[in-house]
Amino acid sequence: MYYDFFGFREPPFSIAPDPRYLYLSERHKEALAHLMYGVQGQGGFIVITGEVGTGKTTVSRCFIENAPAHVDIALILNPRLSARELLSAICDELEIAHPAGATIKQMVDLINQDLLKAHGAGRHKVLMIDEAQNLSADVLEQLRLLTNLETAEKKLLQIVLLGQPELQQILALPKLRQLNQRVTARYHLDAINRNELPAYLSYRLGVAGMRGDVFSPSAVRRLYRSSNGIPRLINLISDRALLGAYAEGEHEVTSAHIRQAAKEVGGNQNAGPKPAASKNKLDTSNVLVLAASLLLAVVSTFWLYQQWYGPDPVAEVNAAPVEQGGTIQRDSQPEEQHTASAQQSAGLEQRSDGSGNHDLLFNFSEQALNLSDAFRGLFDIWGVQYHPQESPVACEFARQNGLDCLERQGSRRSLTFLDRPAMLMLQNDAGKRGYVVLRRLEGDVAEIVSPTGTAEVTFTSLEPFWFGEYRVLWQLPDYVTSKPGSSDGASEELWLGVRMMELADALSDSAEKNSEIKHMPAQEQVRWYQSLKGLTVDGIAGAMTIIQVNNDLNAKVPRLLEPKPEVEG
Repeated sequence: MYYDFFGFREPPFSIAPDPRYLYLSERHKEALAHLMYGVQGQGGFIVITGEVGTGKTTVSRCFIENAPAHVDIALILNPRLSARELLSAICDELEIAHPAGATIKQMVDLINQDLLKAHGAGRHKVLMIDEAQNLSADVLEQLRLLTNLETAEKKLLQIVLLGQPELQQILALPKLRQLNQRVTARYHLDAINRNELPAYLSYRLGVAGMRGDVFSPSAVRRLYRSSNGIPRLINLISDRALLGAYAEGEHEVTSAHIRQAAKEVGGNQNAGPKPAASKNKLDTSNVLVLAASLLLAVVSTFWLYQQWYGPDPVAEVNAAPVEQGGTIQRDSQPEEQHTASAQQSAGLEQRSDGSGNHDLLFNFSEQALNLSDAFRGLFDIWGVQYHPQESPVACEFARQNGLDCLERQGSRRSLTFLDRPAMLMLQNDAGKRGYVVLRRLEGDVAEIVSPTGTAEVTFTSLEPFWFGEYRVLWQLPDYVTSKPGSSDGASEELWLGVRMMELADALSDSAEKNSEIKHMPAQEQVRWYQSLKGLTVDGIAGAMTIIQVNNDLNAKVPRLLEPKPEVEG
């Protein structure tokens, strides 16, 4: 129809729940983050409510596309079922074979067996029910009984109920109080506000293939009055208005087009309740998902560039040098200065650490690595095999394997703050350069990767050769590794939003402080965390911030300060 006239690839205002067209208003971001956070919890019920047309179904589809890899989701779209019919539908969605005439008990037993099997395989099952306000009290009680199966650590089934506002009234019934007590999170999805409408329209037009404004400012104002910010009504009226403009040969939608379209679709009569003036309330938390930014990086000085990229005497003897392609960053905290020891004897490169422990002295000639072997040793710690001849740009290879490089100049305190195995650049008094991979640090004893394997040396004996330059690998967030090369801002915001919820729960010292943090604007939450951790307080979630987030949430990554495993026998 009007698609070619306006230059669209497809209809921009279809009411089908296509996740590509989900514009993440603040309310939609909160709802999505709530779902993402909830499925990582301990089971039970999550309840998402909203007026007709506010985008509950579209949010659920977006959640399904972005759910963690270990989560299996069963979706029930038609809940007007008896308890037995619902259990049969759940079995179908979970691909559980069951006899045609199976009883309720038989199906519950089969579901329980499937949940236990999934738990043993490290999977987490989530049941999502759309239009849940149509569930009867008896069926809801049957769902509660499904959540009784649990281990010592968690319940084995998470149930997400999406429905209209009356769902909350149903759950408040006295006979459903046991179920209501198992609701671990609630969220009410309101309409988008007036200021967000222009961005909403531009977003959908852009997805459909058009850049530029089609709706005049007066048309946008009229559209909001006619729809009250309900996304479904916005779409219906906009689609009809575009058709009206096309019929008149106009490439701009005016207020008159919107007024006529609203009459035709009954927008004034069916706009629903006015948007709430106050912010949405969460029973367990009020999430403001953070907009993550590009990784924090600053360009190094020319001298430091030469130190990393210049001719490598050790590498020239042993192997071809390896490029790395990263950026160099400096710590914001003041660092103590490193000075080379003046006690090195003219013919010896091995130095005394002053402790009398000569067995653990670092020997530059024997233990320094070339750049290729140093990168190989650092990747080995992360369980990744690196072949310099196949991938000469080491940091590009890292990004292909879910990691990235961070280069900094600092001190031992910087290393322990990051808590990641590190590659240090060394230089002896003759100006010869080499590298060492610091695998573990316990007190003054450093476990290093040497040409002959691992060795232990005192950090004090190593330190005179090190002038502060080091490099670490760090784990990229899921939204980068799951969609390589993508700039999907929605996934990025969801990832960081969930982590900030967990950090608020873990690090706030009181319920009041927890609530205060979760009510902060997005950048303020990042600033709060950065200030707490002694990072540069700029509101940007860069590499240093993400590394510390992973530290505080106990991510399963190699750690520098990890205690050495005990040897049995």
